Amino acid sequence: MDIDFQLHQRWMQRSIELATKAGNAGEVPVGAIIINPKGEIIAEGENRKERDRDPTAHAEIVAIRSAGAYLDNWHLDRCTIYVTLEPCPMCAGAIVAARLGLLVYGADDAKTGSVRTVLNIPDSAASNHKLTVIGGILESSCRQQLRDWFRQKRR
Repeated sequence: MDIDFQLHQRWMQRSIELATKAGNAGEVPVGAIIINPKGEIIAEGENRKERDRDPTAHAEIVAIRSAGAYLDNWHLDRCTIYVTLEPCPMCAGAIVAARLGLLVYGADDAKTGSVRTVLNIPDSAASNHKLTVIGGILESSCRQQLRDWFRQKRR
């Protein structure tokens, strides 16, 4: 197994743990982390829309805000973001705006996925930043977590 793949799985597992925390708090279970070039977690985020009463409090946005504060800079070009679900239009735009160097995500989002599935914001003419994207890391675990949460919610 490729060492990068092992690292991607490790970091995605941490994102899944954050998603679990969000789900347990009544939020859609999505988690995100941002890693600096040294391989250290500098920011974490989980969905907080319901708790914060904030429609922008998606896991990615929470993590990006935290990373910017940590680095005292909005340019996150040497950082990597890991997120359990393909980003929506708002989050894909924020990832591009923050100039993140790499996006790694778990499950595709057939409804609002804006990186590869429904839209492709990073590669669109509206994007002023080239973003490397890796999808499908621990995809089945990320997808099952969402399915289980929604199944429980509907009961």
